[in-house]
Amino acid sequence: MPQTDYIAVSGPAFSAAELDALLSSALERAFSDLASGVPLPGPAQSRGAGSVLVLPPDLTRIHSGAGPLTAAVCRFLAACEGGSLPPGPEPSVPGAPPSAGLRPATPRRNWRLGAIMPALGTHRPLGPEEIAFMFPGCPPDKFLPHFWREDAVELGRLSAEWVEAAFTGRAASGGPEFSGGRVFRGGWPVQVNRVLRDGLPPDSGGPPAPFSLVISIGQVAPHEVAGMANHTKNVFVGTGGAEAINKSHYLGALYGLERIMGKAETPVRALFDEAFRRYGSLLPPVLWVLTVVDSAGTIRGLFSGFGRSCFEKASALSERVNISCLEEPAPKVVVWLNPVEYRSMWLGNKAVYRTRMAIAAGGELVVLAPGLECFGEDGENDALIRRYGYRGAEWIRRAVEADGAGLSSGANPPVSLSAAAHLIHGSSEGRFSIRYCTRPGRGPGRKEIEAAGYAWGNLDEAVARYVPELQNACSEQNANDSAAPKTGWKTSPGGEHFYFVANPALGLWRAAAGNDDCI
Repeated sequence: MPQTDYIAVSGPAFSAAELDALLSSALERAFSDLASGVPLPGPAQSRGAGSVLVLPPDLTRIHSGAGPLTAAVCRFLAACEGGSLPPGPEPSVPGAPPSAGLRPATPRRNWRLGAIMPALGTHRPLGPEEIAFMFPGCPPDKFLPHFWREDAVELGRLSAEWVEAAFTGRAASGGPEFSGGRVFRGGWPVQVNRVLRDGLPPDSGGPPAPFSLVISIGQVAPHEVAGMANHTKNVFVGTGGAEAINKSHYLGALYGLERIMGKAETPVRALFDEAFRRYGSLLPPVLWVLTVVDSAGTIRGLFSGFGRSCFEKASALSERVNISCLEEPAPKVVVWLNPVEYRSMWLGNKAVYRTRMAIAAGGELVVLAPGLECFGEDGENDALIRRYGYRGAEWIRRAVEADGAGLSSGANPPVSLSAAAHLIHGSSEGRFSIRYCTRPGRGPGRKEIEAAGYAWGNLDEAVARYVPELQNACSEQNANDSAAPKTGWKTSPGGEHFYFVANPALGLWRAAAGNDDCI
C-alpha cells in the first residue's frame, strides 16, 4: 500500500521555490505509484499514463497559492511527454517525507496536460485577462469553463433516508432540532461536470477519451456550507450541478452556519465524502493538492495525497491559523473588500458570515465595497436577491415552502435553493446592523441595497472615517491587499474603536465569550 500523504508540511512561510520543489516531489511519488499499479487509498485505481485534468479554484481564491501551483503542474506535465525525470535532491523543507536523499526517477512518458477547469461552482467563468492574472504561465487554450446549470451529469444518488440521517443524526447529538422538510425528497444527486467522467474528444475527432488522472488544487479554510473548504467539495460543488449545489447549500444553511463553519466533520461534508466513496470509482483517481493560508495571505502548509488524510491534516492546521477568537464581541467591525476579488454581493457577503459570530448584539458591520457591480454571480441569482433580500432564516424558509421547494425569480421560475442559502447566510438575523458602502453611480445604489435589507453608506466618506490609508486602493488599478492595514483592533482618526478585517476570505472570527469552540 502506498503512503497516504506524499507531502504534509507546515511552517511560518514557504518560498515559491520551496513550494515548487515540494509539489514536484509529490507529483513524482504519485506518478511512481500510478505507474507501478499499487493500490491507491481512494476509490479509483490507476488507469495508466495518459491525459491529466487539473481542477484549481477561480479568482475568488487568488490568495490560495493555487495559481503558482497550477503553473508548476503545467511545467511538470510539459516535461512529462519525453521520458523519466532524472534523480535529484529532495526539497530541504522541514517535515518533507524522508528519503535516501535522492528523488526517484519517475516514469513520465505519455503523461500530458489535457485540460484545466477552474472549479467555479456557481461563480461566473473567468475571462482571458483573469486567467492570465491568476494562472501566469499556463497555456490559455487548455482552460475549460464549467456551467453549473448545463454541464453536469449524475453518477448516482444518495437516498433521502441516508441524507436525512446524516443531518438529523447529528442534530440529535446536541443543539437545536433540524428539519429539512421536503428538501430531503428525492435524496441527493452525485453530480460532476461530464468531462470528469467522460473526458474530452481528441483533437483528431472521435469519441471522448477519459482522463487518466485529476489533480485537484485548492485551499482548505473555514467554509459556510461544508465547514472546511476543498477536497471532495472541489469535485461535487466546484464542478457540480444545480440540484446538488442547491440542496447541499440549503440543507447546510438550515442546519446552521454557526454549527458548521470551521469544522472538518459536518453533515454537508458527509454528503461529499459518501458520494466520493460510492461513486468515485467512476472517475479517474484524484490527487489532492491542498494549501492552508493565514489571514495575512501567507501560505502556511502544503498537503497532498490520494486519500482523506491530507484533508484532515490541512483542516487541523486551518483551525489553528484561520480562526481568530476575540476576547469580547466587537461593537463595530469594518471589512475591506478588495475590488479585484469582490465584484458581487454573492462573494462579498463573506464579510457577513465570516464575522457574524464576533459581532456584539446591537453592533454594526460596515462593509467597504469599492468593486461592487451586482448582487448575484449570474442573472438568475441576481434577480432572486433583488426580489427576496436578506430577511433571515425563518422568513426565507417560509418563502421556500410557499414557492414549492425553492425560490423563483418571477417570470422564469427555476428552483434555486442555493440562492435561498445565500440569503440566509447574508442575514444578521436581526442581531446587528449591516451597512454596505459603495460609490454612487457604480453597481447597486442606495435604493437597491436598502431594498435588499441592508443599510447603505457612502464609500468615500466611510473610508475617510475608518481607514483613510485605503483611499487610493478603491480602484482596481490601485487595489493591493498589502495596502490594507493588518487585521485587528483599530482606532479611527475620530477616535472610534473597531475591529478591522483586511480580507474576509482568509479567516473566521468568533467572540470567545460563551463560545466553546474558542476554549
